[in-house]
Amino acid sequence: MSDWNDRVIDEFRANGGRVGGGFEGRPLLLLHHVGARTGTPRVTPLMYQALDEGFAVFASKGGAATNPAWYHNVMATPQVAVEVDDESVDASARLADGEERERIWTGWKERFPMFAEYDAKTERVIPVVILERR
Repeated sequence: MSDWNDRVIDEFRANGGRVGGGFEGRPLLLLHHVGARTGTPRVTPLMYQALDEGFAVFASKGGAATNPAWYHNVMATPQVAVEVDDESVDASARLADGEERERIWTGWKERFPMFAEYDAKTERVIPVVILERR
């Protein structure tokens, strides 16, 4: 996974935030976060939905039974940075809940049906994380 992420990150940075392959034409950002146990800086490519106050990202992990590592990291240390297009912004991560989560998640699954498949594969509630610009 690390080699795959590294290739996506390199392509993203070389092309002003655009990549090909499975991400071609899809909104992609790079999330900078810190390992919850190690304190090691990490960068994770994620699809996102633009919001007025920032971005929504989805801890789907392809419908796995557990949340992805980046989710645990941003919940432990919510001060993050985001690369989107050719811009870098500081952000604070928070969990969406209630009506906000349902509205964003439902719209996202309609726009990208593969996320509805991920939702159907797991029994957990897939977290919607809001990255608010600071």
